Amino acid sequence: MSATAPQRGAVVTGGAGGIGTAIVRRLARAGFAVAIWDISETAAERLAAEVAAGGGRALAVRCDVADTESVAAAANKTRHELGAVWALVNNAGIDRFGLFKDSGPADWDRIVAVNLMGTLLCTKALLDDMVSAGTGRIVCLSSDAARVGSTGEAVYAASKAGVIGFAKALAREVARHGIAVNTVCPGPTDTALLDEVRKGPRGDKIMDAVARSIPMGRIAEPDDIAGVVAFFLSSEAAYVTGQTLSVSGGLTMA
Repeated sequence: MSATAPQRGAVVTGGAGGIGTAIVRRLARAGFAVAIWDISETAAERLAAEVAAGGGRALAVRCDVADTESVAAAANKTRHELGAVWALVNNAGIDRFGLFKDSGPADWDRIVAVNLMGTLLCTKALLDDMVSAGTGRIVCLSSDAARVGSTGEAVYAASKAGVIGFAKALAREVARHGIAVNTVCPGPTDTALLDEVRKGPRGDKIMDAVARSIPMGRIAEPDDIAGVVAFFLSSEAAYVTGQTLSVSGGLTMA
């Protein structure tokens, strides 16, 4: 984006932690006005202040992506403060490790509500604006677990597979309105979620084994994912829609 171009608005859900934080920083550097939707308003405000200190523009918005009223309120606040939203990054997600046989509906409900229903709710809340404007970008964060499976993440993988299917179907529906929809599938990434594995039984050995299994020889950093999201929101990706891209250092080549 040029210095004289109108500043475009972008929403990043789950923007105050892990991969979301890296995406917010990357988009702010690219010239976007970024709304940080996160269930932790304190963390979102802290990141927004950091962006502002660096010369960017960011808005902290408390949002539970699994709650219809919370999403609607977040959308209204964002429109009022930043204006029209051109880009939505559906990044918010949760996971709970454990074998499926040891889980139950109480475990499944929140995972599906945040990962899949949250993506649907946030997209629905902003899509009409993009259609009216005749332009927009949506990037959904899924996971390589959805593409190849992952032991201990059956419901997580199912919810993230739903995100891929949704994004592909939506891409077909909205292409005629000038809106592109794509999906990014991170592999193992150094976030708080991975820290839980690292701190668990045999955590260091597990992490070493994971790193050795990746052809590029290391676990991803959040910035690795943010760069690909930024690409999908750039002019270079103007003719790309309905695609699913793994960012896994070669761990999966599906």
